Amino acid sequence: MTVTFYTNPMSRGQIARWALHEAGAEYDQKILAYDTEMKAEEYLAINPMGKVPAIVHNGKVITECAAICAYLAEAYPAAGLAPTAEERADYYRWLFFTAGPVEQAITDKNFGLEPDAEQQRMAGYGSYDRVMEVLEGALTDRDYVCGDRFTMADVYVGSQVDWGLQFKTFPETDNFTGYAERLRERKNYKASKAIDIALMPENLEN
Repeated sequence: MTVTFYTNPMSRGQIARWALHEAGAEYDQKILAYDTEMKAEEYLAINPMGKVPAIVHNGKVITECAAICAYLAEAYPAAGLAPTAEERADYYRWLFFTAGPVEQAITDKNFGLEPDAEQQRMAGYGSYDRVMEVLEGALTDRDYVCGDRFTMADVYVGSQVDWGLQFKTFPETDNFTGYAERLRERKNYKASKAIDIALMPENLEN
C-alpha cells in the first residue's frame, strides 16, 4: 500500500524521504507550509504536534524520524535494512542514542544552554562533549552503525552526522567525516536530496 508522506523540504522530513527511498516504498507526498497547513485541524488530526514528517501506512500514523525509519525497515523487509539478530543491539542502541541524547545535546548547545556538573547528573545526555565522544567512538573501526553493512539505523544516525557537519554542530573528526562521505555516495541519498532541493522555496520561484 502506498505511503502518505507529510513533509516540508526544509525540515527533518528529509530524513523520512531518504528512508522511504531506501525502503523502496511508493509514496504520495503532501508538502505542508509551516504556519498554516501544519497547524490546520486536518493535519493536527494526524499529528497533534503540528510537526513534520509524518507518514500514514495501512491506516496507521507514524511520527518521529527514528520511529519512521525503524517502521519502514520492518514494513519493507525486501530492502534488507532491518537488523539481523546479531545487529539488533547496535541498531537500536545507536538509533535511539542519536534520537535522544545526541539531539537534545545539540538543541541545548544551539540554545546556548550548557549544564553544569550538577545538572549533568540529571540531564539524560550528560554533556555535549561526552555525547559527541561516545557517538564518534561508536564509529571507530566500522563503516556503518552495525558494522560493515548499511541498515536503516544509518539513515537516521547518518542524517544527524551529515547535517551536523554541514551546520557545524558536529566536530569534524575523521570518523564523522568519513561516515558522512560514505553515505553521501548512496544512490538513494542523492535521489531523495535532489527532490527536496528542487522543492526549496528559492528553487520553486525560478
